Amino acid sequence: MSDSQPVPINRTSKADRFLKSSFFEQLVEHVFISELLQEAYYRFGMTVEVLRSEIDASGYDVVFECNGIIRHVQLKTSNIHGKTSRQKVNVALAEKPSGCVVWIIRSEDNPDCRMRLTYRFFGNEAGQPLPSLDGFAVAKHTKGNKDGVKLERPAIRVVNKGDFLAINTMTELVMRLFGLADPTHGAEGTPHD
Repeated sequence: MSDSQPVPINRTSKADRFLKSSFFEQLVEHVFISELLQEAYYRFGMTVEVLRSEIDASGYDVVFECNGIIRHVQLKTSNIHGKTSRQKVNVALAEKPSGCVVWIIRSEDNPDCRMRLTYRFFGNEAGQPLPSLDGFAVAKHTKGNKDGVKLERPAIRVVNKGDFLAINTMTELVMRLFGLADPTHGAEGTPHD
């Protein structure tokens, strides 16, 4: 290896990620938003407005606006080797226009010092509200009360992995989020502005 190339050092153990969980959560979110903005701009010629939620009481983490579509997005994340088979979704997200959940599945490429992302999507077409959460199980608290009973969380539903649409590329995700046409077929998305 030449002196000009960085030597990758694995400083991201599970214990390290646990101790720096807030940092790691923000890192994943920033990588995701960066990829989304780059994809929209360089592939589709579109800009995306990004608004971040200060508190997670309304069911979303971030709001995107592009192509005349406003998306309230709840972000979930897991490791590609993780055993997570479901996600908890706030019912308040259904009150937002075009609400959806993007489940970010990350793999870490230590030699390349980068995070690689794929996605799962729970939502409807651009401009449509979140699918009904009525048929999904009510979530329970992870810890029991003083009697050991895990009480229900009436504002949270459990959505299984199979109810999410697997999306392999950011191109596919941007098309689904904002109703943009596939740029590889000669048709470009048209802004509504």
